[in-house]
Amino acid sequence: MRTAVITGATSGIGLEVCKNFLQKGIYVIGVATTEEKAQMAESSLDLFVRKKMLRFFAANLAEGNEVRLLGQKIKKHLEERFSGKLDILINNAGCVRSYYTTTSEGFETQFAVNCLAGYILTGELMESLIRAGGRILFTSSNSHKGIKVRWQDIMFKQRYNALFMYKQTKLCNLLLACELNKRYNSLGVRAYGVDPGLVNTDIGLKNTTGIVKFFWNIQRKRGVSPSIAAKTFEYICEQKIAPDSLYYFRSEPAPFSKQVNAENSAKLWDLSEKLTGFTFKEKIGI
Repeated sequence: MRTAVITGATSGIGLEVCKNFLQKGIYVIGVATTEEKAQMAESSLDLFVRKKMLRFFAANLAEGNEVRLLGQKIKKHLEERFSGKLDILINNAGCVRSYYTTTSEGFETQFAVNCLAGYILTGELMESLIRAGGRILFTSSNSHKGIKVRWQDIMFKQRYNALFMYKQTKLCNLLLACELNKRYNSLGVRAYGVDPGLVNTDIGLKNTTGIVKFFWNIQRKRGVSPSIAAKTFEYICEQKIAPDSLYYFRSEPAPFSKQVNAENSAKLWDLSEKLTGFTFKEKIGI
C-alpha cells in the first residue's frame, strides 16, 4: 500500500486530495492545526477511518518545535505499519496575514508556515521518502512571479506588505523544491511545485481583517473548486515514472520565475538551516 502525508488536510485542496488518495487505496496521514479539526475531518471520512486507511495528527506548523515533533510521530507511525516508507509528502498548509505577526520563535508567521514548516517536515521525513523513492509536492502559486526574495529582510520587518510576503513564500516553495532535487534526485526522491490556480477556499479569510479579507472574499468567487485544483497533485503522484518538470499547472508543465535558480535555492537552503537550526541527514540510515 502506498502512503501519503498531507498538511492542511482538513479543508480546501488538502481535503480533496485526501479524499481522492483514499479512494485510490493510498493510506493517508493528514495534518490538522488542532485536535478538534482533526476529529472533524476524520468524521467526514469515517469510512476510511474504519478501514484503517487514515490517520490524523495535529500540530501548529508555525512553531518549529511542533513541526519537528510531528515529523517524529509520523516517522514512528510509518515504521510501525509500513517499514518506514513514505511515497508522497504534500506540503500544502499555508496561511495569509493582514499585518506583521510573529511566531514564538520570532519568525514572520506566513514565512514560518508557508516555507520553514515545509523545510523542517521534509527533513524529518526524508529517510522515509528515500526508502520509498518518494515525491515531495509544495503548494506554490503563479503569484511567485514578479518578485525577488528580500534577502536582507526576508521577514519583511521593514515596510511590511502581506501580499508581497505571501508571494515571496510561494517563490521560496519552488526554491526548496529546486534544491531538494539537486540534493536527492540521485537517491530516487523528486520534488515539485504546484500552481493550483485561483481556488475558491477560505485561506484568505482565516486570521485576516480589513482589505485582505475583503479582497479575498471577492477574488475567491472567481476561483475553481478545490476538486479541480486537486487533480494536478494527483497527476504528479500517479505517474509511474516521476515527471521531469519542476512546476505544474492543470497537470501540465508550466513556466516559472527566473528567480528559481541554483544560486537562490542554495542560498535559501542555507538560510533555512541557519534560522531553524535543523540540518538534513544527507544519507539514509545516518
